[in-house]
Amino acid sequence: MALLRVTALTGLSVAVGSAVTALLCVGPRQLSRTTNDLGRRARDIAPYLAAALGLLAVKQLTQGYRIRISRALDWHITDKLYAIEGEFVAALQRATPDATLELFSAAYMLGFAVLLVAGPAVYFLAGDGGQRHLKELLVAYMLNYAVGTLCYTLFVGYGPRKYLDSVDGLLYQFYPETQELTAAVASNTNVFPSLHASLSVAVAAVAWRSRRRFPRWAWIAGALTATVVYSTMYLGIHWATDVIAGAVLGAGSAAVGARIVTRVERRAAGEAPDPVDGAASEPEPKPGDD
Repeated sequence: MALLRVTALTGLSVAVGSAVTALLCVGPRQLSRTTNDLGRRARDIAPYLAAALGLLAVKQLTQGYRIRISRALDWHITDKLYAIEGEFVAALQRATPDATLELFSAAYMLGFAVLLVAGPAVYFLAGDGGQRHLKELLVAYMLNYAVGTLCYTLFVGYGPRKYLDSVDGLLYQFYPETQELTAAVASNTNVFPSLHASLSVAVAAVAWRSRRRFPRWAWIAGALTATVVYSTMYLGIHWATDVIAGAVLGAGSAAVGARIVTRVERRAAGEAPDPVDGAASEPEPKPGDD
């Protein structure tokens, strides 16, 4: 019952936060000009969305098998992560004011989900000017989950809150009900790389590419990403090494996603792919788009 209540409250908060963010970034005038074309845009994006949802479903359905494979391989990396950075996370917790605990707990549980949902919502509601960025983001999501799932299967790792007595599991002390929700979607050995960091950075990278068309979204995504990334360490969930690896994966997935979408779009249009750079530059905004 507690899990159902937490899930419902989290889902409602994310839905409201994402809707408000999308409206703030797109604007009611632009939204009113694009609502009559939602069906065509939905058909255009359907293959990308179906692939992303399919990959996510496979990830969840195979979680038990992957945990067994991981245990059979028995490649533990927690000692190596500690050897790289030592007590960094413990020092970070001591240096961060206790008054920020609620902020960073909300960022980890809600801000991260708002990032993942609001990004696609902004691009979809904005019309044709956002379709390409939406496709790039969905491909980046798939790449993150594919690489992250492979790493979680290969490596057994535990976060600093599980490994060090000097690090507190602040999130679960402050809001213990969330432990059931996080356990339902991920194993506690899913440490390297941090998908919270990688997916957030991927969203921020695509938002930066679209900053001329969606300046508000670029700033919001950047601020949320910084807060989410910091929260993963401050709450004792991830090592700094996990976060750095996640940031590299996120930035790389956004860059590769742009190239993949360019090639797919050009093939669909019957154009020859650019042999030098597959990533198309962002189009200039049209008068009246903003």
